[in-house]
Amino acid sequence: MDLMAGMTTKTSRRSFLRSAVPIPFIVPAAAVCVTAHGQTMPNDKLVMGLIGTGRQCYHQNIPGFVRNKRTQVVALCDVDLWRLEESKKKVAEIYEKSVSLTKPAAIQTYTDYKELLERSDIDAVMISTPDHWHTQQAVEAMKAGKHVALEKPIIRTIAEGQQLVSTAAETKRIFRVDSEFRSGKGAHRAAELVRNGRLGDIKSVLVCVPDTDVSCPPQKEMPVPPELDYGRWQGNAPKAFYTLKRVHTPHNISERSGWMRHLYYCDGMVTNWGTHLLNGALWALGLDRTFPEEIEGTGQYPDADSFWNVLLQFSINYRYKNDDYKNGLQITYKTGKPFYRIEGEKGTLSVSFDWSKDVPGGIQAEPASLLDEKIGSDEIHFPLRSEKEDFVDSVLNNKETLEPAIVGHCVTSSLLLGHIAVRTGEKVNFDPEVQAFVNSPKAAAYFDKRITDSRS
Repeated sequence: MDLMAGMTTKTSRRSFLRSAVPIPFIVPAAAVCVTAHGQTMPNDKLVMGLIGTGRQCYHQNIPGFVRNKRTQVVALCDVDLWRLEESKKKVAEIYEKSVSLTKPAAIQTYTDYKELLERSDIDAVMISTPDHWHTQQAVEAMKAGKHVALEKPIIRTIAEGQQLVSTAAETKRIFRVDSEFRSGKGAHRAAELVRNGRLGDIKSVLVCVPDTDVSCPPQKEMPVPPELDYGRWQGNAPKAFYTLKRVHTPHNISERSGWMRHLYYCDGMVTNWGTHLLNGALWALGLDRTFPEEIEGTGQYPDADSFWNVLLQFSINYRYKNDDYKNGLQITYKTGKPFYRIEGEKGTLSVSFDWSKDVPGGIQAEPASLLDEKIGSDEIHFPLRSEKEDFVDSVLNNKETLEPAIVGHCVTSSLLLGHIAVRTGEKVNFDPEVQAFVNSPKAAAYFDKRITDSRS
């Protein structure tokens, strides 16, 4: 069937993107469309809006999308007017300095993301808001016809993961977890080696993330900075007084924000870096589209009077048993030096963010000859490209990304299962087929409930 059959010359690439099913298609690069601003632009441009302009957006997502010749960023949204203006300046500066990028007619700013989503000329959004906003904004964006790149961790409950998966399927929108670890040469190489059997039967797996979360003395209420719409910032989180260490430092776009260490808004390191490192290990093992069956964990929260209250340290054991691992496979996930190690009967691979000259590509092997293994043309291959390029290419060619909603759900929900096991202090049993807890009533209470306190 010719997918382009029946399309008139008046049918824009944008309207086709909004109605197409996920099969590859080709649009002539010479064709043009007209945006809501009356601007003519090439049909192969992805018109984007960025929601949330904090540290990650400013330093990573703005450069990543603005400098991409196949995208055009036309809108920004944030509840902090200072950050919004600084980000607008950065977008404009990149366009002004480049001779190869097409500058948009205007870069519009919004404090209400719903207004940005109403724009019919925007194809896709990059969401970089605090974690407690992720699912709500991504679901609304897809229902508004936008393709979505969503900062990790994408969810705070298992039910939210199910909602993202079902919404992506129902709306036929392209979804990408915006996590760069799979774009590293080490994680990519490990995935191809393990998936193609170069380690033989897997014997043990260890995954570690940094133990850099800390406690914080009790905080007092402070005046809300005039540039911050604090009510909008809180959104669906429990209502609480404003204090600097709950949100982010005013007029600063580089410091780590306090919300990342508070359970009202985030699960802390257990999901934060886990969506890099456990994600990479599960990808290599072929377990990134399923769930563990048994989960046990211990951990330490700060003292009861600490304002920041995410886990300081933890040790979690996951047990998998499926067609690939009939005898069961245990993955140990804990705090420590960040890396993951997969040991098989034929050797061991270790992968990390250490991309120094001593660890080329962030991967080490024992024996070292494993890294010289060739992957045949008839074996499993994965694309090696940035997470931004993967998203853009997938949208423009209407195909699944390397980290679609189902992968984001399975990986992040597995991390949440670990946190739930620590929080309840009990062994958790989970049925991967029906995505339900088995004989674990305390854990089941968190299926659609966020962990917002270390003691409740």
